Amino acid sequence: MSTPTNGLEPLIGVTTTDLAAITRGRFVAAKNLERIAKHGIGWLQANICLTPFNSIANPNPWGARGDLRILPDLKARYRTEHTGRATAFDIVFGNIVDLDGSPWNCCPRTLLKNALNRLRNEHGINLLASFEQEFQLVGADFPPAHVMSYGALRNADEYASRLMGSLADARVDPEVVIAEFGADQFEVTCGPSDGITAADRCVVIREIAREIAKTSGWHASFAPKTAPDGVGNGVHIHFSFRDANGKPLTYSADGPAGLSPQSQAFCAGILKHLPGITALTAPSLSSYYRLKPHAWSASYTWLANQHREATLRICPVVTIGGADPSPQFNIEYRAADATANPYLALAAVVLAGLEGLNAKLPCPPLVNDDPTEMSDQRRAELGLVRLPESLPAALKAFDDDKVVQSWFDPLFIESFHCVRKAELATLASLSPAEVCERYRTLY
Repeated sequence: MSTPTNGLEPLIGVTTTDLAAITRGRFVAAKNLERIAKHGIGWLQANICLTPFNSIANPNPWGARGDLRILPDLKARYRTEHTGRATAFDIVFGNIVDLDGSPWNCCPRTLLKNALNRLRNEHGINLLASFEQEFQLVGADFPPAHVMSYGALRNADEYASRLMGSLADARVDPEVVIAEFGADQFEVTCGPSDGITAADRCVVIREIAREIAKTSGWHASFAPKTAPDGVGNGVHIHFSFRDANGKPLTYSADGPAGLSPQSQAFCAGILKHLPGITALTAPSLSSYYRLKPHAWSASYTWLANQHREATLRICPVVTIGGADPSPQFNIEYRAADATANPYLALAAVVLAGLEGLNAKLPCPPLVNDDPTEMSDQRRAELGLVRLPESLPAALKAFDDDKVVQSWFDPLFIESFHCVRKAELATLASLSPAEVCERYRTLY
């Protein structure tokens, strides 16, 4: 696997994903990976403040000082030879550490690891997760076809087949690829796994989808909106619980809509802190062109049973043939997109859920009616609060929620704000159509 062929030295990317949701790193000779894993590769504190525009946010709390290491996690290596490139797609994810090997307090992957450990240690809950992702192929110009049709998928036959084959070869456990509602839009899903692996797989799916598109002369865009009035590209985070022995904990036959007591409190915590975490799960200017009522995305602090406008959606289970609903039962968080770092987005969901568990919050109301058709009084009775409607409003909600602020080191918060403010400043003079076009090329 690491033998040079045709004069090409096999390389592997040792990577981390930053606050702009861009996966960056350094390439090393694949044959040297195990040796390099002992001490990692060099990295900089200021790299966490890189923007999607390939600039470092200025000002930022780091400047030109300091050094870090990325320690590759050898269990998090993903490789396939089927993307159409001359060499294999080969990537390993790492954790950012200080020079003495101690965890760096701004590493998104470590933040997720710590949140999952808290959930396990404080409540005996292991989280399973999966990221369901939508994207558009720009430049493919497939013939017109009915949405979700067999013909639409056959239009993209070679691409879709290569995508699924590459993901399977890379051990991502792909489930389905769908020709979605938008023009040349697709959705790809994979099986559930532990939280860290789920976020790793999320990144792998994006990078492989983009790489295969490039070999065809196209661009796979995961941007939240490629046009202001176009169909949005969401990232839906599915999660469920298991105990230490693997027993499902999310479902209870006598719970409201099947929610177990743990699930009820966890969902209540998410909804309580949802305005504050929206900046972490939908962190770009164009995210808020998508998070609107009647857009099949999310717009209120809303829990519902199988309703695709709700931010927290209880997903359906299949009981055909007497199938047990317990291992299938899961909940979907819908206020996320691919401009969010997946480790940070899932960490925010877990940490908010932990607040609900620790406070033993009661189950939120299950609402299957349209909040926009309710009176202000009725929405208030049900606890339905409109999500932030712009990135500045989301950043304010993030700052105003002191519980959410307490989860992070002040330097992390400052870095996050620096990146977002730089993004807003860069795009300030652009129209919504121009903003969407810019994100289309970046994501």
